[in-house]
Order: sequence, then structure tokens, then C-alpha cells
Amino acid sequence: MKSIKEFERRVAQSVLAREAAARPFHDRRADLDDMDDLDQVPPADRTAMAWAVPEPAVPGRGYGRGTVLADDAFADYPGGSADEASATEDRTSQLINHGRRSAYHPGLVRRHKVAFGAAATTLALLITLATVLVSGGASWPASVTTMQPEITTACQNPDVASEPGQVNFACAKGTQQILWVFALLASSGNPQFNDPKTGRVGLEPIAPAQGAEVAWSLNLHHPYDPVNPIDSLEVAARAINNIIGGASVIGANGSPSVQPGLESYAANCVRYTGSAAITSRQGFPSVCASTVTTPAQQAALVEDVYKKWAVGATSQAAQNAALLFENAGNPGNPEVQVILMHLSQSNL
Repeated sequence: MKSIKEFERRVAQSVLAREAAARPFHDRRADLDDMDDLDQVPPADRTAMAWAVPEPAVPGRGYGRGTVLADDAFADYPGGSADEASATEDRTSQLINHGRRSAYHPGLVRRHKVAFGAAATTLALLITLATVLVSGGASWPASVTTMQPEITTACQNPDVASEPGQVNFACAKGTQQILWVFALLASSGNPQFNDPKTGRVGLEPIAPAQGAEVAWSLNLHHPYDPVNPIDSLEVAARAINNIIGGASVIGANGSPSVQPGLESYAANCVRYTGSAAITSRQGFPSVCASTVTTPAQQAALVEDVYKKWAVGATSQAAQNAALLFENAGNPGNPEVQVILMHLSQSNL
């Protein structure tokens, strides 16, 4: 009998050792609680439980059926009563045949795997974005690369400057990015853009009739084509310069008139140059006496121009234009990336 009990004791110890090595620390506490629960089973129920628990094959005993032993059979357990020995016996059988309740939970493991996978994916995306931003690997959409040489060509036309003030912010070397910024926001850099709601078409969307009116002052050597990117850029450049510097136009009665631009107002000049001083001449629109120099001043001017150029543009859209303009050399700027991510939904 001692050999049988010793065998069961060793089997239980072996199982416990394997589970303890494989189970996380926090499961061990739950396992001890489970063992305490087993100790609370009444003695009578412990005996009945033995019938339902298959026991391992042991020489001289039955195979695969529970066995009830007489109370005096437990006398060999050191210092233990029959009830105590029965509890140990039942506990051993429970562990061998069913394991512990906290040993393995398939649903919980699957949830942990899903959560871990989602966290790993998010971390990978954050690391990739950080790497791009830090390494300077971010770039403008491909359409910007296409538009830049087209802008160079369009700006070779001397008539893109405003008349008669000769303001040429749109084609100045340090500010001509205003053209591709506006095109990026308005048409995603697509020369075939066509908005049926507003009737505006082209790379720099404008109503064809309005574009033709502006094109008349450009002295083009061919009929104006709104979907020709060079024509579209020339018209936009002239329109932007007129918005800033004002223009002289012939009224319906045939008489010339002066239309003020953004720089014709002292309050705007403070915003763009830091000075309210204005220069005025007969027959010319007034302009700021000081020049627009700092990036912040240029960005403020671009914001106001966009509101005039893109009819119905929101304040946020105008701010986006100013932000892209100011960061023309820094596409990795986090705020720029947010704007481009939204624009990508329009198939940049």
C-alpha cells in the first residue's frame, strides 16, 4: 500500500512541478486558492468524488475506474487521519486528470494575442513615422515635382506681374511656391480638374470665362486653354498678384478705374510688414511702404490671398495654405503631414 501511495504522491509532485515552471507568477496565487477550495470539500463528498475520477493504472489495481479504499487503508499516511488522506488522494486525482482551473484559458490567450498584435502594429507605425520625420525622408506628393518646372516656365512671362503696380509675389524666387500650394489644395495638382458645382477647372481651378478675361492681359501667343497647366499657372500668378497689389481696369463705361489690393489698407500692411505706412500714387493702387520679408509675414499674406482666390474657402483651409507655404522646404513637419494625409483621400 505504501508503494501505491508513494507512486501517487510522486505523480502529483511531477505534475505540480511542470505546471509551476510553465505558469506566470500571477497564476500561482490562483492555483493555491484552487487547492484551498478542494480542501473545503466535505469528507463524504470526497469519497464519492473518487468514483468519478479515473486513476492511473497501477499493478494489482483496476484500470480506468475509481476505487474506494477503506478508512484503515490510510493509516500509513504519516500523522494523518483517513479524512486528510482522502483529501490528498482526491486532490491528486483532480490535478492529474483535470489540471488546475487557471492553468490554461484558450479565450483569454486569444485575446492576449490579438491585443499584443494590435499594440505591435501601432508601435511599428509610430516608429516608421518617427523615422521618416527624424531622417527627413518625408516628401511632397509627386504632383509637386511635376508642377515646379511648369511654374518656372509660366513665370517667364513678364506680364504675370500686377498692372500698373508691378507686384510679383507669385513668381518671386522665394515665394513662388504659393502656386503649387494653391494647386495642391484646390485640385490635388491635377490639370484636368473639373468641379461641376462651381464650374472651376484646371490645375489652378478657375471659371473658364474668368480665366480668359485674365489671360487677355497676359499677351499669350495662343488661345487660352484652362486645362493647359502652363496657361493655368500664368493666369493664377497674374490673379494672385492683382489680389495683392491691386489693378487698373477699364470699367463698363470705358473709363479706367483703380481696384485696391490687400496691400492698399493700412491694417493689412501692419499684418504683412509690421508698419501701417502706405505708398500712394495717382492712377495706381496704394501699396505697403515696407516690404513683406519674414516667413511669418509672408504666411499671413498667403492666408489672406487664399481666401480671395479660392471662393468660399474656410478659415481652416486658408490656414492650411499658409502652413504649407511656410514649410515648403520641410514636408516632414507633423502638421504638414496631417494636411497631406487628408489630401491623400482625394488621390494626390
